[in-house]
Amino acid sequence: MFLALRDLRFARGRFALMGAVVALIAVLGVLLSGLASGLADAGISGLRALPVTHMAFDEKATSEQFSRSTVEEEDWQAWSKAPGVERAEPFGNTLANAQVTQGAKKGERVNLAVFGMAPDSSLAPRPSKGEGLKEGGAGIVITREIADLGVEIGDVLTADRSGVRLKVVGLVGGTVSYGHIGVVYADLDTWRHLHYGLPGDLPEAASRQATAVALTLKPGADVAVVERATGTLAETKEATFDASPGYEAESSTMALIKGFLYVISALVVGAFFTVWTVQRKPEIALMKALGAPTGYILRDALAQVVAVLVGATALGTAVGLALGSAMIGKAPFSLSAPAIATSSGLLIVLGTVGAVVAVRRITAVDPLTALGATR
Repeated sequence: MFLALRDLRFARGRFALMGAVVALIAVLGVLLSGLASGLADAGISGLRALPVTHMAFDEKATSEQFSRSTVEEEDWQAWSKAPGVERAEPFGNTLANAQVTQGAKKGERVNLAVFGMAPDSSLAPRPSKGEGLKEGGAGIVITREIADLGVEIGDVLTADRSGVRLKVVGLVGGTVSYGHIGVVYADLDTWRHLHYGLPGDLPEAASRQATAVALTLKPGADVAVVERATGTLAETKEATFDASPGYEAESSTMALIKGFLYVISALVVGAFFTVWTVQRKPEIALMKALGAPTGYILRDALAQVVAVLVGATALGTAVGLALGSAMIGKAPFSLSAPAIATSSGLLIVLGTVGAVVAVRRITAVDPLTALGATR
């Protein structure tokens, strides 16, 4: 790195400017990664927290399964008897509006993402405070997202459509959301009243329905026979994330923005080192005339590129983490180590690729240039 180090010292102003640009790109990469992770958490963290591997929906609900799918009691019973199925339990999902009618925040309106389940199922939450779900009690367990609105254990919420009174009996630690709305857990009968908007006794048909069958499958389980028999379609839990309101649009938009950022970073670094290589052409020609092999000069140039990229990316990532930490709680923002590492790594790799295209000019430099062949 003899020539590379001398260049870094001699033209430190130019390299500092280039490093500042790369650092700003790294800051933007960290913030975009944090925003993408935060939006994903706000959209599907409730689904991600469910202890299942698959969900079986009505096969006719080809999109927006959680709002269009309906399964019957016979469906989850058939799934529970199928080979390779460890657990098959009914799961309800609906969005509801309610008003606090008893508590410190009386009169406050609250949006709820209601997850319905049997109180004794593996899906039922284990509250960190208060009690768990009980059959037919119209009690709900709230998450931190709802508690942050001022709702407490012992408060009573009244649903708008059905008029069902929901007493808060427990609190689950952590922020759990679905479609950017805080999740509450309820027993299946309570969920059915909220879903159908029916006060009083439920019709016989409605009392035996759910949104989907929550499945825990063994590896390699063959579910085709059960799917045909029940008219349902099993999907992995991860595949159901796109059914969360707005999740697919948000994730694809953020992926597109990050993709453009990486392309821009490669072009910026490549452009800088293209100009720099052209300016150094006489020095490179002199080194070749003195016997320096092309491979040595290429390694020297790439070492210079990597040194600038690594140093600037590390600085930018540190600044981005500091800014991101200040944003947590004020915006849908979440710092994810794998996402940030991927963002920083791609910036270094793609910047290096862009620079490689620039420094390949070195192989075409004629040593005679150093001896005045062009004069």
